[in-house]
Formats: sequence, C-alpha cells, structure tokens
Amino acid sequence: MSAPLALLSLMLELVFGYPERVVRAIGHPVIWIGKLIDMLDRALNHAGHTAARRKRLGVVALVLLVAVVWLAASLVQGLLLQLSFGIVLVAILASTLLAQRSLAAHVAAVADALEGEGLEAGRRAVSMIVGRDPERLDEAAVCRAAIESLAENFSDGVVAPAFWLTAGGLPGAAAYKAVNTADSMIGHKNERHGAFGWAAARFDDLINLPASRLTALLVVAAASLLPGANPGEAWRAVRRDARHHRSPNAGWPEAAFAGALGLAIAGPRHYGGVLTQDPTIGQGRREATPADIRRALALYRIADALLIALIGAVAALTWHF
Repeated sequence: MSAPLALLSLMLELVFGYPERVVRAIGHPVIWIGKLIDMLDRALNHAGHTAARRKRLGVVALVLLVAVVWLAASLVQGLLLQLSFGIVLVAILASTLLAQRSLAAHVAAVADALEGEGLEAGRRAVSMIVGRDPERLDEAAVCRAAIESLAENFSDGVVAPAFWLTAGGLPGAAAYKAVNTADSMIGHKNERHGAFGWAAARFDDLINLPASRLTALLVVAAASLLPGANPGEAWRAVRRDARHHRSPNAGWPEAAFAGALGLAIAGPRHYGGVLTQDPTIGQGRREATPADIRRALALYRIADALLIALIGAVAALTWHF
C-alpha cells in the first residue's frame, strides 16, 4: 500500500501543509530528528579523536540514527494500519515529511519582497532558504538564488521523500528524511564535521540519486506544458551541465530549470565570506528577475502535478494487482 499512501500524503500536504500553530504546539518531525542528531554529535564527536576515529564514529552515528527512525516509523505505521482508516492517519504523518506547499510559499515570498519592498527585503527573504551571504547579492543574484533553491528543494524536499515513501512506506520516507537532515546538520567540510559527517554526506548523495534524475525528467516534461518554456533546451542543459555541479544531484534539477527558463544560474557565490568558484548552469540570461521566479514557480507546480499523476498511476497499478 506504499504507492496509495504516497499519493494520499502528497494530496494532503499540498492542500493543508503543516500548520504553523502545530509547529508551535508540538514541533515537527524534522525538529525531533534534529535533536537526535545533535545528541549523537555531542556524544560521539569529540575534539580529541583522530580524523579516522571520527569518521568511524560518524558511520556508527548514522547507523544508529537510521535504525532508531526506521524502527519508530515501522512501529507507528504497523499500529495505525490496524485501525479503520489507518492509512489516512499514516498519510497525515507522512505528509509532514513533504514540502510542496512550504517550498512554494518561501520562494514566492522572495518575489513578493522584491516587487513590494525592494532589494533589502528580497535579501532577507532569500536568506531564509539559501546559505550564501545575502548582503553580496544584487537583485538578479537574489532571483537566481531563489530559483536554484526551488530546483534543489523540489528534488530533496518533495520528489525524494515521495520516492522513498512509495518504495518503503512511512519508514522509508522517515529514514530518508533522517539522512537528509543529518547531511544538512553535520555533512559539512569544516573542522568539527569534515570527518564525522562524511558518512551522512556520502549516504545522502547516494539516496538522492534516483530522485534528482526523476526531478530533471519531470521538469523537462513540465516545460513542454508551460507556454514559453523550452523543453529541448532543458534536456540539453541537463545533459551538458548537470555533471559539472559540485553536488552529484543538485545539478540535475537546476540544469532542467535553467534550460527550461532560458537562464544561466549557479556560478561563483560567497558562503561565510568565502568565494566558491562553481560552474554556471545553463546558457541563458544571468539577469534573472522576479518574473522569472514566478515562471519557475509555474514550472514547479506543473512538475509537481506530474509527480502526483505518476505516483497515482503506480498506485492504481498496485491496487489492481
């Protein structure tokens, strides 16, 4: 029943999201997972350890994290599915691991801020969804950052958890989210986490491989349905530029969006005052505008609808057989 569960979860999250009042009252699953990751980090990652030992303990931490989250989700799913309409209850829980609604809202807020209040407001809005130095961004760079975040998080925050929910039910999606959260918290190349977070970063790369490729295909297909978008150039950008991104996954959705919208995104960026010489993705305009953010959101919504339709087809076949 994993595919019908994924379909129902996507529909619930698209309509209702995760209400802010619920976050204030009980938190969010990612917050709970984050607390477990922080506990493991403090317990196992000590400054006196060698890099080799930190790497081994990072593997231990990742195994413990995935085991705890998988077992907890399996227990909850097993108990709920024994109830009448239990699949609806499981779907409500699984919907908290998806981010269709919140992703669109955060990206749209950047365009709203630029159009309504100007560059400083746009910088504040985009700083909520990207890690680069906002004070260095002009309007075009703010718009590019918002589109890059939309592309990457469509893969990481929507397609990937939906894929693993379809493949492994609530435990699969929860385990994916645990690894993805660990990567964002400890998968950094700094003194504290360079060795300890190695396993989380590499495993996150691995489990995002299928979703990043699927996301690119969805965006190329969506471009054929959006007036003014270019599906041919989206496909060419994926084939030409995706592999040049420093991430083995982020380049795929970013290239598809860039090609479809006629933009050139990524390129050199500042993080924590340090310039990173990343390659440009796409061969279009660098001067992105708030209107391009709106077009990217329209492309995203069509691609998301195609994802829902695809999982719906899988659910129908699964239910039939």
